[in-house]
Amino acid sequence: MGIFERYLTLWVALCIVAGVLLGQAIPGVFHALGAATVAEVNLPVAVLVWLMIIPMLLKIDLGALHEVGQHWRGIATTVGVNWLVKPFSMALLGWLFIGWLFRPFLPADQIESYMAGLILLAAAPCTAMVFVWSNLVEGEPHFTLSQVALNDVIMVFAFAPVVGLLLGLSAITVPWETLLLSVLLYIVVPVAIAQVWRQALVRSGTLDRTLRALGPWSLTALLATLVLLFGLQGEQILRQPAVIGLLAVPILIQVYFNAGLAYWLNRRLGVAWCVAGPSALIGASNFFELAVATAIALFGFQSGAALATVVGVLIEVPVMLSVVQIVRRSRRWYEAG
Repeated sequence: MGIFERYLTLWVALCIVAGVLLGQAIPGVFHALGAATVAEVNLPVAVLVWLMIIPMLLKIDLGALHEVGQHWRGIATTVGVNWLVKPFSMALLGWLFIGWLFRPFLPADQIESYMAGLILLAAAPCTAMVFVWSNLVEGEPHFTLSQVALNDVIMVFAFAPVVGLLLGLSAITVPWETLLLSVLLYIVVPVAIAQVWRQALVRSGTLDRTLRALGPWSLTALLATLVLLFGLQGEQILRQPAVIGLLAVPILIQVYFNAGLAYWLNRRLGVAWCVAGPSALIGASNFFELAVATAIALFGFQSGAALATVVGVLIEVPVMLSVVQIVRRSRRWYEAG
């Protein structure tokens, strides 16, 4: 990993502090940026999200979908965990911890919004960082590429229905027009642009150079989004500083549960360790850029949903690195089975 990826948690923490301080110092600027919306889409966030997502999607070759059948058991396990287990387990954990156990310690008017943010986080499987995690566990690269390509295709069609279903179960009114617009803006259009651009770069032989050049821009856009978000969330966080720690609890449990489930299922199915490792990591990690953008579009900058998705960004790297370590240390146990 480069310095940006390796120390992402540190940069996120610094952006939280900077956002809170700047939000108190120049609140008018942040409120003006937060109000710059067209058809319920915040324009500054839309630009930043495209800068975040498109460079990551450039790494995905949808042509790899023809390789799905070569590792069908690992693919089936990951798809099942990503789409049939993870969003629903997170909804259950959100209800248990945020809606019940931690309810007395959280702002009463944000409980449902926090749960919505957790659902959005869990309903978006990771795309870009998965390649880093897979490399760290010596994962089978063709499996990782074909799995991520398949997840992107599924996400185009399944993200809105899954989120709509679970938000409905959480008694939250689903703004379907805004949700579908978010899917169009933050999934369909970026995927299309990235694939057209990728083909042009492959033909010109400049794909790797372009990816290296765009890498810092992608993470810089993410960090700028966090400064903007926490500039508007600062007052709420200063009133309830423990909120971030409480929101992290169901996210942590969800990551380890889904990673462990995918890893165990692969072992039971006789899948090679080099496939089971990335399968577990893909099953546990989240496409937090999409989750943050959708939470802002659906509920606004100052919502608990936006804050909950950002907590996922905060803990993503250290938690996933711990899963990498567990997968590597358990190789002998896995292969003995």
